[in-house]
Amino acid sequence: MAAYTPISRKEANALAADYGLPKVLSVRAVREGSVNTHYLLETQRGRFIVKIDEVKSEIEVKRELDLLLFLRKHGFPCPVPLADRRGRHCRDRAGKQLSVYRYVDGHSVAPDDLTAGQLENVGRLLADLHLITKAYKKGVDSRFSFDRVAEIYAGVRGRLPHYLKKIVRTLDEELEYLQNYLETKLPKGIIHGDLFADNVMLKGEKIVAVLDFEAAGRGKFIFDLATAVNSLCFEGGRYALKKFESLIAGYETLRTLSLAEWDAFPNELRFSAFRFTVTRLRDFFLNAVDERKRINKDFQDFYERLLILRREKEGGMEAMLMAMATGYDYRKYQKVKAVERRSR
Repeated sequence: MAAYTPISRKEANALAADYGLPKVLSVRAVREGSVNTHYLLETQRGRFIVKIDEVKSEIEVKRELDLLLFLRKHGFPCPVPLADRRGRHCRDRAGKQLSVYRYVDGHSVAPDDLTAGQLENVGRLLADLHLITKAYKKGVDSRFSFDRVAEIYAGVRGRLPHYLKKIVRTLDEELEYLQNYLETKLPKGIIHGDLFADNVMLKGEKIVAVLDFEAAGRGKFIFDLATAVNSLCFEGGRYALKKFESLIAGYETLRTLSLAEWDAFPNELRFSAFRFTVTRLRDFFLNAVDERKRINKDFQDFYERLLILRREKEGGMEAMLMAMATGYDYRKYQKVKAVERRSR
């Protein structure tokens, strides 16, 4: 979250009236995050979040909100956009789309502090998302498919500072590698695409909400899981095997990975690390932002992961590869497939 577009107390009260909310007591910009503007409204009867989308078009915002409404209808814990007095879930504000949500009463936990139980619940919830959205026929391909990320990199590459030439060389090699070895014929559906610790709201072990569906779209389930591994199972400069095992154990209580997905896992981890390295390079070096408002999400975090995944640095990859090599359970997978066939 961040605050690029100002909202006055007067405008906040007008919004509250349009949404049938109580009188606003205070308005506070929420500074965390990097893409959109968020304000916290304190009212006489609870707190609400105002979101102004700084990037997406009206149709893209409406697609995202439609997905959130579908997920909540099916019991998935995510924020739900409120409707104003005219029944609109979003509205135009100076060419940008504005929406309002109830505040989620929970807190995020830093990746290093996530417990095994919390990680199992995250894995289970991610699998639940993948299963629920099998019935969701709308939506578009993820904005961060391989072709799209390659296009972003092409636009970034020649404009990066000279001192990053070694990184550019590595990214060039990685792009060529992924182009030849990424598997496309894997189970797909709606994915979150950005499951980081600050997007998971917790109360104790329970997950009360998953936030930030900005990157949601149709993509490979294993990529979604790989992104969660990269973001949640890395500490002290290395991959944490026990955290990886907890996350996967939770996921497989609802959805068992196929052999093809296990085989593709290492490359999907690499693509995820490549994707976030590239988009963070773009956002930091190329997007024109007031320095006082710039959110520095360091591309080095994911570049370091990429070096480990490429086996250029030691960092716990061997143990994870062994877990992947022995993780497939043919009998369990066939049992799950049989249950799925009977339920059709």
